[in-house]
Amino acid sequence: MNILEIKNLHKYYHTHHVLKDICLEVKQKEVVVILGPSGCGKSTLLRCINGLEEIAEGSIQIEGQIITKDFKDWTKIRQKVGMVFQSYELFDHLSVQDNLLLAPMKVQKRHKQEVLEEVKYWLERVGLLHKIQSFPKELSGGQKQRIAIVRSLCINPKIMLFDEVTAALDPEIVREVLDVILNLAKEGMTMLIVTHEMGFARAVADRIIFMDEGQIIELAKPDNFFDAPQTQRAKKFLNLFDFH
Repeated sequence: MNILEIKNLHKYYHTHHVLKDICLEVKQKEVVVILGPSGCGKSTLLRCINGLEEIAEGSIQIEGQIITKDFKDWTKIRQKVGMVFQSYELFDHLSVQDNLLLAPMKVQKRHKQEVLEEVKYWLERVGLLHKIQSFPKELSGGQKQRIAIVRSLCINPKIMLFDEVTAALDPEIVREVLDVILNLAKEGMTMLIVTHEMGFARAVADRIIFMDEGQIIELAKPDNFFDAPQTQRAKKFLNLFDFH
């Protein structure tokens, strides 16, 4: 069953054609990793799925809800689609607990005690329950990013979008964030992940999408993509990495 279907999606920034006729189907519990050079449209694609960018043409369907250019009910969609960015976007003046309670209580109108139990569950899962009363300034980058992931999980999303979530982290703490995402994959969370971590991409993905200049130019199983890419552009891209 497809949880996400993208058909003939186009996006422009003024005269710049950023996404060109993107078509993609994602099944429930599938992990799709999007690779490609900087500026190829990877992050823009995620932002279109979450309504942070308007689409020019085409459609996005999430659990049967069709989204086109004039779609307005994004609050409803964002309760199904969690998104985690490079920057953690936590509120500095709120504790970890209050950062995590905010959206479920304000947007979803859920009871505090119910949400708090969920917050504690996820914090324990990512090894940060002891930081529940801490403030963002007291956390490391890796801890902040794990909190940002928990914040998205607390809305009980059907799909998670990760946009280069380790790009701003020191190399020694990248692993602690990637391990959280790997565990979500094992438990069947549907995910679209933009990353430059090639070893992680190979380990976590059910399928790899390779994008260049706003188009999907390869779509393959991880082993096929990394061991035998079909296009010269993908071969050139992979040669930049020592991922074996």
